Amino acid sequence: MTTTVEAPVRPPVADAVKVLLPYEPQSAAAGRRLVRTALRSWGLEDLVEAGELIVSELVGNAVRTGCRRKMTVTVERVTDRCVRISVRDGSRALPCLIEAGSLAESGRGLALVHRLTGGHWGASLEALGKTVHADLHTRSPGPG
Repeated sequence: MTTTVEAPVRPPVADAVKVLLPYEPQSAAAGRRLVRTALRSWGLEDLVEAGELIVSELVGNAVRTGCRRKMTVTVERVTDRCVRISVRDGSRALPCLIEAGSLAESGRGLALVHRLTGGHWGASLEALGKTVHADLHTRSPGPG
């Protein structure tokens, strides 16, 4: 006699989540919540802190563009150990990585994104704006 035991079915986890946000400074907090919730649901706790910093920077840059429509923040699970955080805004001005001096009041954000992603970030122009993305990778699992 064979007995079949069915494991409880977990609801499917979306491979991508996104939200439309206004061009306001408080949108960074909503972006951080989206990133935190998505990464935790995917079991990628080790990426939460870096993900929150990255989305804060990308949203902050979008806010400074002066656009009036909504920006789109997306968190996408690219592989089991990689996620892409992206912000689409209505400006066609591409971000530029600069070396800010020690007394500069701004200009360090993309350097932080660059460091946190190991240089795995970029931007693409679109018909009515651009998307800036940053890829985060988890550490490889240690030996069993």
